[in-house]
Amino acid sequence: MPSVGRAAVFFGPGKPFEIREVPLPEIEPDAVLIKVSLANVCGSDLHFWRGDAPLRLPEDGWIFGHEMTGRVAKLGRNVKTDSLGRPLREGDRVAYTYFYPCGRCYVCLNKQPAACPAKIERPRGPSEFPHFHGAFAEYYYLRPGGALFGVPDALSDELVSPVNCALSQVIFGLQEAGLRFGGSVVIQGAGGLGVQAAAVAKDMGASTVIVVDQLPGRLELARAFGADHVINVKEVAERKERVTLVRKWTGGMGADVACDFVGFPQVIPEGIEMLRPGGAYLEIGTISRGAKVELEPATLVWGAKKIVGVIMYDAAVIPRALDFLVRNRTRFPFDRLISHKYPLEQINQAFSESEWHNRETTKISRAALVP
Repeated sequence: MPSVGRAAVFFGPGKPFEIREVPLPEIEPDAVLIKVSLANVCGSDLHFWRGDAPLRLPEDGWIFGHEMTGRVAKLGRNVKTDSLGRPLREGDRVAYTYFYPCGRCYVCLNKQPAACPAKIERPRGPSEFPHFHGAFAEYYYLRPGGALFGVPDALSDELVSPVNCALSQVIFGLQEAGLRFGGSVVIQGAGGLGVQAAAVAKDMGASTVIVVDQLPGRLELARAFGADHVINVKEVAERKERVTLVRKWTGGMGADVACDFVGFPQVIPEGIEMLRPGGAYLEIGTISRGAKVELEPATLVWGAKKIVGVIMYDAAVIPRALDFLVRNRTRFPFDRLISHKYPLEQINQAFSESEWHNRETTKISRAALVP
């Protein structure tokens, strides 16, 4: 084992990442050191990079990123199996959590570990143990209490890397929103989460999947991932017209579930309007604190509608996501999700070319770093 590994360190919006050498930690008995194979640039990473929300960063910067997969580099002496009890060895490919519910608070004891406040951690610098806190590095340190799962041989790293965020997030979110077999769903935003949400909704038995976006390439990809209808907001410019289309395609009622995967709160009132009476609005995308939207609460009351907020997911969703990929790997074009790969040294280029906000188009569906 080497004594150091490289990491891309973030010093704040408008500043370039810097590649630094970081010491490899001593492995705790219940921890696992993972050699990162692929680390994707997620939409939430772009929020931090842009500065959409205020961040207080350590003086020595922040190693972030979370949508990743890798191989076991070193096992703590107590770790013999994955979280399903299957034998685990160094070199095995794994999917794993990047968050750590405490297991002791009221929320965890109420069997809602996905909502545990301890999972939301402050940015941590490379000088703080265990040094490798995020995906944009050669290694990731899975702390004691983290979950990890062996990866089926049938799945490539390119298919597995979105499991640890985008795919597991939408599986859990649609479950929490109550999407049922035969139901209808509106997906606002056809980025990494949105297109996979279309596929997951179809796999859950949704009869009507409608995807809304402004980029033609993303809408075309959404169709390939199961969307029955798409709405280009540049072509259907009026909100009233878009709502009318949704009602037309849902038997005049509106959708059972609508989802925000855009990440900007301006879309929320329109999504709620697209719901049927009694429908649920799934809020995942808008993570920036301080972002606000004007909302008329009476629309929720008189329509008996609800808003479901979801952050992260239960670790038990990860093996379900892997099974979903095995079953559907030839049904949907998952190989098109990661369109561009970059070495770690080109992380600044990867972020710049992944940016889509205030642009007419982007050539990237998902960028992946290869540390």
